[in-house]
Amino acid sequence: MKILAVDSSAKIAAVAVCTEDKILAETTLDVGLTHSQTLMPVCAALLNNAHIDINEIDAFAAAAGPGSFTGLRIGISAVKGMALATGKPCYPVSTLEALACNLIGLDGLVCAVMDARRSQVYHALFALTDEGLTRLCDDCAISIEELTAELAGYSDKIWLCGDGAPLCWSRLSDKLPNIQLASPAFRYQKASGVAAAALRSGSAVTARQLTPRYLRLPQAERERKERLQQAEEKGKDCCK
Repeated sequence: MKILAVDSSAKIAAVAVCTEDKILAETTLDVGLTHSQTLMPVCAALLNNAHIDINEIDAFAAAAGPGSFTGLRIGISAVKGMALATGKPCYPVSTLEALACNLIGLDGLVCAVMDARRSQVYHALFALTDEGLTRLCDDCAISIEELTAELAGYSDKIWLCGDGAPLCWSRLSDKLPNIQLASPAFRYQKASGVAAAALRSGSAVTARQLTPRYLRLPQAERERKERLQQAEEKGKDCCK
């Protein structure tokens, strides 16, 4: 089965075409351009250079979250468009699981972390096994202090990956001696990791069913909710 996988959950724009046992073609860009500028041209160029017609693709996979709200929407929209045009199924996968898939073959645990701003990180923990990965917790948004407490319960080597890894390394390395920073080649988003996660999950949806998976409300909604709460509190004070 040929899968075209896309990851636009962070600054990197990543596209790959993979089978169950081979990466046929892969491109990763981190050049400061927006995903709306790069993603579809990269998809077209990758297929053209690999001499693969889009109708030869059996399924599409997308990093569905967590990640940048705008980036996720662009990637999901691109995959939905290609899947609708070809009538092929889609695989939404966890961005954090896709990151962890980059480290399959190593020993220990993988802590995938992405910068969630507001003093938090998106996080998931996996055990590296002979079969690949075993998930140890659900995707979540937590503070670095909470992450420190969680990881302190493990004695295995823990590999940090994701764009939040350098931040966590700087905060945790002196407290947790078993923490290791994954090398740059495996630390960040790769579309082949998205394809690997899709092949692991086996849970396909239609193009119309494909949606981003946010772990938090968008900033505008959070701020609106905060304003409403503040207005409600002021109203209660006035009634006293």
